[in-house]
Amino acid sequence: MPTYETVLTDQSDSGVFTLTLNRPWKKNAVSQQMWEELGQIFGLLRHDSSVRVVVVTGAGDGFCSGADLTDPARDERRHQLAAMRAIGDIVATLHGLPQPTIAKVNGVAAGAGCNLALACDLIVAADTARFSEIFSKRGLSIDFGGSWSLPRLIGIHKAKELALFAEIIDASEAERLGLVNRVVPAAELDRFVGDWADRLSLNAPIAMAQTKSLLNRSIGPGMSEALEAEGAAQAVNMTTADTMEALAAFREKRQPAFGGS
Repeated sequence: MPTYETVLTDQSDSGVFTLTLNRPWKKNAVSQQMWEELGQIFGLLRHDSSVRVVVVTGAGDGFCSGADLTDPARDERRHQLAAMRAIGDIVATLHGLPQPTIAKVNGVAAGAGCNLALACDLIVAADTARFSEIFSKRGLSIDFGGSWSLPRLIGIHKAKELALFAEIIDASEAERLGLVNRVVPAAELDRFVGDWADRLSLNAPIAMAQTKSLLNRSIGPGMSEALEAEGAAQAVNMTTADTMEALAAFREKRQPAFGGS
């Protein structure tokens, strides 16, 4: 596996591959470069039979705070729909990996960071973790597969509550809602996830891949349709004055004033 600038990778002798988002000073907010590196890594993992299990986590005290809206490297030349399709391809590849995936949520998981965790097969959270579908407070609609995964995990009405109010919930509430599989003390997170990953690595990989695929397809429509709809919605959002106001307010650390245009 190549060396990357924004992501750390490690593979154990048992075939457990750990991917660590590595921008801790930004709570691992995803820059343009990180998007590209995640896409490359997930693409390689898809065809790597030596990898039995994939663990996704974040460096420092955060899992992922979402897309880095202040990243100067964001490609403004590309149409928003094309940009969203490129991002959608990343989460679709993660979601479709043949290996079982575990999100090890060690801190805040917001926006695309929350939905990065939801795209994994299993989610284990530290008791200090927090989750938020922050999009509506940024003048945006839910993306990175959240429109598909969130209602399937917690039901349509609770999904609407989390997505429309965009409030932050703690790990215990996430567990109560069914958003995560387990909540463990922060000091035990590494050990617990390591144990789960090692146990999964002993299972028959082809059989697990088939089970995962069957379960993913058990409730339609598929994630690909949801991602296309998300991309179209987000492309519309990015043409509005409200979204520009939200981005300005985020940079200026103030509350946005939405006018509905």
